[in-house]
Amino acid sequence: MITFLVAVALLVLGYVVYGRFVERVFGADANKKTPAVANADGVDYVELPWWRIFLIQFLNIAGLGPIFGAIMGIMYGTSAFFWIVFGTLLGGAVHDYLSGMMSVRNNGASLPELVGAELGSGVKLFMRIFSVVLMVLVGAVFVSGPAGLLANMTPRISVMVWMVVIFIYYVLATLLPIDKLIGKIYPVFGFALLFMAVGIFIMLLINHSQIPEITKGLQNQHPAKLPIFPMMFVSIACGAISGFHATQSPLMARCLRNEKYGRRCFYGAMVAEGLVALVWAAAAASFFGSIGGLQEFVATLPATANKASEVVNLISNTWLGTFGGFLALLGVIAAPITSGDTALRSARLIVADFLKIDQKPIKKRLLISLPIFALTFIILTIDFDILWRYFSWCNQTLSVFTLWAITVYLAKRNRLYIITLLPAMFMTCVSVSYILIANEGFGLPYWYGLVASFIVTISFLLMFCRWQKKRDKNCVYD
Repeated sequence: MITFLVAVALLVLGYVVYGRFVERVFGADANKKTPAVANADGVDYVELPWWRIFLIQFLNIAGLGPIFGAIMGIMYGTSAFFWIVFGTLLGGAVHDYLSGMMSVRNNGASLPELVGAELGSGVKLFMRIFSVVLMVLVGAVFVSGPAGLLANMTPRISVMVWMVVIFIYYVLATLLPIDKLIGKIYPVFGFALLFMAVGIFIMLLINHSQIPEITKGLQNQHPAKLPIFPMMFVSIACGAISGFHATQSPLMARCLRNEKYGRRCFYGAMVAEGLVALVWAAAAASFFGSIGGLQEFVATLPATANKASEVVNLISNTWLGTFGGFLALLGVIAAPITSGDTALRSARLIVADFLKIDQKPIKKRLLISLPIFALTFIILTIDFDILWRYFSWCNQTLSVFTLWAITVYLAKRNRLYIITLLPAMFMTCVSVSYILIANEGFGLPYWYGLVASFIVTISFLLMFCRWQKKRDKNCVYD
């Protein structure tokens, strides 16, 4: 329990101290006019109060990752607690805040446009395609997961029926103005998600849960002996750092009334997600008596079962009772649904930015959205576990490009770019080594993949240093 409580305290303290430091590095200016004020269009550029933006951003990014990812990640052992805390504070929250504020300073531009402006037109084109693919994957993953949970709660209604219902909601959320549907129902979903996290946290304290301590060691406890690096760092994606978040930040950058609210809405939302991940990692590790007990329970489930979903269902109903379990599960269901809808909305905006199609007329929104909806529905037929693995890798790969772009952005403005350079190098190693080592990737021997990822990371660093040296030589300062 001590490890868990210290981790919670570090996240809260980190928001206050390191979050403020990152805000100063960026140079937030309360006097600058934001895109929501300058470009109000009643569809995507809509002024919203900061607390509502925080809730929407939190729900946008808090999909299945901090819940399902944390449950799967804790099976590697107590090292998961380290990654959730320090990954969130030094990586994920910095990544989310700076990408969001870059969008605020660039008229609410979507992620591919932001990255392309810093890393070049070739990278911009790649990011446009890659981002849309990831958004479609997110939409598909975040239909399948909640549909399974809803089917468990309603035995007479099949998973497919729930998939269709959720998908219809996604269509509406993608097409309607942001304040008409998303802006109105998110507070309800937000309450359910916060109730779930607080409820499980209280039960951890009441039950004096035997949460594993780091003093017992950080050894790998995964039953399949998958290596902690990079596998755990990809499994716990949204609970620590996720490239998907940077695709969501521009949605809220178009609604932010004042730059001074950026730390609360972007950095703060990621810290809140880290807290949710900590709660579920601790709950899963203690509910079954130990991490080994969790692994044994998961091993008894059918191969076709959504294992993390079954864990969530059992813990919620046992600890919180029927009504409390229902509210908790509603929160777990709401989290991915409220990420999936904005993922497809982001895909629409990314394509619209690329093709320069005005999104005020609904006909033009529909023109872009229909192919996105069709592709998402086709991908829904793929097995959930396979979808999740590819989604997780795409997630972390997108964060690599985002972090390198932010590093260049800060360097151009003579800001302390080391705060993103180090996370960029680390996540490059994680992403490259995973796709080389994993069975769903190239399946190379472990050390081959590790050495190759190190070489790629150093190559990126040398490219950055060469660019920086050339820039200093020519005295080009923005």
